This record gives sequence, structure tokens and C-alpha cells, in this order.
Amino acid sequence: MALRDELLKSIWHAFTALDVDKSGKVSKSQLKVLSHNLCTVMRIPHDPVALEEHFKDDDEGPVSTQGYMPYLNKFILDKVQDNFNRQDFNRMCWTLCARKNLNRTHLLISDEDAFKIWCIFNFLSEDKYPLAIVTEEIEYFLRKLTEAMGGSWVEERFEDYKLELSTKQQCLSAWELITLVGTGTFSKGMDRQTLSMGITEVFHELILDVFKQGYMMKKGHKRKNWTERWFLLRPNSISYYVSEDLAEKKGDILLDGNCCVESLPDKEGKKCLFYVKCSDKSYEISASDKKRKQEWIQAIQTCISLLKLGRPAPHRESRQKRRELRQKQQAEQGELELRMRELQTANENKQQELEAMRKKLEEAAANAAEEERRLLQTQTEQQDRYRMDLEREKMVRQEMEEQVAQKSTELEQYLQRVRELEDMYHRLEDALEDERGARQDEETVRRLQARLLEEEATKRAELEQIHLHQQRTISETEAEKQELEKEGTAKESALQAAMLQLEQLKSERQGALEQYQDVMQKLEDAANNTRTWKHKVAHHEGLVRLIQPGSKGPQKITNWGPAAFTEAELSLRKKDWQERKNRPAQTQ
Repeated sequence: MALRDELLKSIWHAFTALDVDKSGKVSKSQLKVLSHNLCTVMRIPHDPVALEEHFKDDDEGPVSTQGYMPYLNKFILDKVQDNFNRQDFNRMCWTLCARKNLNRTHLLISDEDAFKIWCIFNFLSEDKYPLAIVTEEIEYFLRKLTEAMGGSWVEERFEDYKLELSTKQQCLSAWELITLVGTGTFSKGMDRQTLSMGITEVFHELILDVFKQGYMMKKGHKRKNWTERWFLLRPNSISYYVSEDLAEKKGDILLDGNCCVESLPDKEGKKCLFYVKCSDKSYEISASDKKRKQEWIQAIQTCISLLKLGRPAPHRESRQKRRELRQKQQAEQGELELRMRELQTANENKQQELEAMRKKLEEAAANAAEEERRLLQTQTEQQDRYRMDLEREKMVRQEMEEQVAQKSTELEQYLQRVRELEDMYHRLEDALEDERGARQDEETVRRLQARLLEEEATKRAELEQIHLHQQRTISETEAEKQELEKEGTAKESALQAAMLQLEQLKSERQGALEQYQDVMQKLEDAANNTRTWKHKVAHHEGLVRLIQPGSKGPQKITNWGPAAFTEAELSLRKKDWQERKNRPAQTQ
């Protein structure tokens, strides 16, 4: 209801400005333009044919205020919400009415200052039409303005003006108030800039609900640096801007009953520190001096206290109290006049009228109390429902975040396990490749050993044949002894050469044996490595089984290393060699 009353005042100014001939009526075409502009500024869907439909039974003549009000209430004010810029709305209405009513001849103020005084007038004026501001509210406004300009209030000057005003009328219109302030009647000795700054300060306090404003240093949340900002304190927030022209807004500190403000000791080279603690975060602020620091702390604490108590801004509350007091005084005056009239009538009629009035007042009070209780209950239920919805949404969001975190952890563990298995698989392949190479080296050494043994056996057989032939040659005839000696000498040389070859073969065999031992060592290392990786893979998966080389039986070890024949074959060779060795001895 308060919003509707404030909007109606500005709309009334616009409507009366369109009433050029002051007949109390405005043409439909002008009302269409006014309605469209109102809907645009207040963000309401506009129905262009609604006005025609509403007045379809009327003639084509102009529409009065009483005729326009039902349309205004039904199609505009009933749909309005507090989601539009009130200053844009006020400026639109001001543009319509200032063009006709504002006399700039002797004004010492700008149009912007006149607009601000017009807004202040709408705030302080009575809820009666035509709008007017009473003497008490004029005094209140002029006191505020004088205090904002830094001047001293002269009570006698205003009393003289009040007497002068009372001879004409008891109140002023908006344009008369602008003329009163703009001509400097109560700001003598002040320059235009001081007057403009005072009007702006009062406008900020009364219209924009700015409790306090000024430059202070604020500590950042991310970079932790200190930056100078222009702060505006309102009943439920602290806004901070880059500069006092309010062109670039940097953020808001939302206040509620749970916030608190406390002083802080000096630190980081900053003095006069205090912080504002809200439900979500805290803000560290540095004032220019201790006096301003204390003023800001008290002002913020006042806002928090008002929010806790659910009370409006002090200037709005004081305005309401002044209005209630005036209404009470008017009611008392009316009641006094009524009593004076009732004294002229019979005492019985007076008693009956007083009783009827008392009952009506009680019924009105009861109805008002019931309506207030019902509205309060509805508001409480809506707040509880909104709170439950918020809590439910918060719980669902937390559950979703927990599920996402759990899935992410499981996926990370699975990927880590896959990487470990792939690493094990590559290392196992390398171990198997080493084992295969070792086996190939072993096979090569074995073939080389067998070839060397065969060559050794061949050389031994040749040597035995030479030795037997030498023995037979010596035993044939004595006559051929010299020749045989020569041949023996040659054969000795051949025998020595054969022995040298045999020694060479032995050395080659020793080298082959060492090679074989190296290969066996590599094979054993590869087998151990294979068994180690096989154990790891079996521990992780239990599925991989490595192929191991078969067990070997005991081998015959000779002076030159492992032999390529069995014990029985060696015995037969030894026996055959012994027989061939003994045969030449028997011949001799």
C-alpha cells in the first residue's frame, strides 16, 4: 500500500500537467501515451486496447481523474512489482509536469536540484489531493537542509515565515517549495554549490535511504590489497563505488539481523580499522580517522538493530509518527468541534453519538488488528515455505556433489590400477624377451661346444693313428731305422703341431665354457626376473602364468667343462683307446 501511495503522487503530478485548461480532465490520446510510458518504466506488459475497452461505453470526450483511476488501479497499479527503477519513474513524471509548472526565472538551483526537491516534496506531502506539504514538514526539510549545508538554524526567521504563511494558507505546493528553496530564502550566505550539495545530501537520506556516505579503504578478498571506495550505507546494505559520482558500482554488503560490526586493532600499516561480519563473509574497512570510524560503526549498528526489530528507516518512521500525530491532533480537533456542537443539543443525543463512535472505533481497531494478524501469519507461512524449499535444494545439491566426488575418486583409482597393470605388462614382456635371448645364447654355446668336442675327438683319433703308425714303422726293419727316424722326426713335428692345435682347441673350449657360464648366469637372472614378475602379476590378477624351462638332469663334467656325451660313452671310448694303445706294444 505504501508503494502505491508513493506512485500515485508522481502520477498525479503527470496527470495534472496534461490537464492544460485545468478542467480536471485529460484526453484519451494523452492518457494512452501516459499509460504506455508508465508501463514501460514500471516494466508492466502494456495492453494498447485496454483503455478503449475500459471506456468503450463513454463518449469520445476527455477522462477525469475519477474516471481514469479504475483503469490505473486495474491495469497498472495492481500489476506493479517493486522491481523497477523508481528514479526513472520519477524522472518521467517530473519531465511531464516540470515543463508546465517550473518557473526558472529567479532560481539559484539547477533542474537536477529542483527534481530532487520535487521528490522530497512527494515524500513529505500529505496523502491528500491536491498534494501539499504542511508547515511542520517544511520546517523538518529546511532544518535538514540547513544542517547538511553546515549552517545554523534560525528559529526566529522560520517563525516569521510561518506567520506570513498562515495568513495565506497552511501549506505549500511542490512548485512553491522549489521556489522557496531555489530563491535562497533560508540559505543566505551560502553559495550555489553548497546549496546543491545540501539538497543532494537530504535527497540521499530521505529518498535513497542513505544513512551515511563517504570515502574509506576496503581490503580485497582475493588479492588482499587496500583500495579506496565511496561507501553508501542504506538500511539493508552497504554499497561501494569507484568514486562519489556513483558511475561504477563495485559491490554490495548485504545486511541482516545476524550481521555485526566490530572495531579492529591497527595492522598492516592501516589505522582506524573495523570489520563488518555477515553470514557468508567478512569485510575489513579502514576509516580516515577515529571520529569517522566511530560514526560509521554506530550508523551500521543502527541499521542492524533496525533490521533485527523489523523497523523502517528512522526518517520514514519519524515521518509516520509526525503524520500520526497530526492525524491525532486533527482527530482531536474534530472531536472537540463535535463536542462543541453536541453541547448545543440534548445530553441524551450526545451520549448516544459518543457510544456509537466508540463502537465504530473498536470495530475498526478490531478489524485492523485482525487484518494485521492475518497478513503477518501469511507472511510467516510464506517465509517458512521458502526456507524449507531452500534447505531441500541445499540438501539435494550436497548429495549430488558427494556422488560426483565419489565417482571421481573411483575413476581415478581405476585409471591408476590400469596404469600399474600396463606398466607390469611391459616389464614382463621385457623380462620374457631377456629370457628368450638368454635361451638363444645358451643354444648357440651348446652347439659351439659340441662342434669343439667333435673336433677334439677327430684330432685325438688322428693323433692315435699317427702314433700307431709310428710304432709299426719302427718295428718293421732296422735297416730303415734312419729313414724311420727322419720320418719320426717329421711325425714328432707333426705331433707337436697337433698338440699345439689340441692346446688351442682346449683354450677355445675353455673360452666356450666361460661363454656358456655367462649365458647360464644370464638365463638364471632372466628366470629369477621372470619368477619375480610372475609373482607380482599373480598377486594383482591371479590370471597370468609364465612358461618356465624344463628341468635338466646332471651333466658329465670334464676338465674342459660340461661334456657332450654320457658316462657310458666315455667308458667305451676310453676302453677303445686303451686297446689301440696297447696293440703296437704287443707288436714290438
